Amino acid sequence: MSTKLKKSRSKGAHPRFGKAERYIQPSLMLGLKIKPSYGYELINNIHEFGFVQGQAPPGMIYRHLRGLESDGLVQSEWQTEGTGPARRMYRLTPEGNEALSLWIDYMQKQADNLLSFIEEYNKQNIFSDGPNNE
Repeated sequence: MSTKLKKSRSKGAHPRFGKAERYIQPSLMLGLKIKPSYGYELINNIHEFGFVQGQAPPGMIYRHLRGLESDGLVQSEWQTEGTGPARRMYRLTPEGNEALSLWIDYMQKQADNLLSFIEEYNKQNIFSDGPNNE
């Protein structure tokens, strides 16, 4: 094992998972496919999809919702019934549903590639005595 890797492991380092934010938009679309929601509800529930740890930053979520809406993938309307301030209700559009399907296809291919990679690693690990077949 290299000295550099030993040092990073000793500091508690672990592999990074890439930019989780790239999966915010499909997560929002899936949340809206499940049911139309308010932004606050999405902020509180988006962590269930595994790409955000804890509560999602509101500014990030609303920025993505505005982008999805301007792309025609999400639509919103103000709800003014009841007491309290007006709230914006978001819904997935048919175009958003199609875009979500494309995301799912992409994510499935990524998952398949990762599983193949892990399987290959496990095969190599079984036939070796240690790192680099030493």
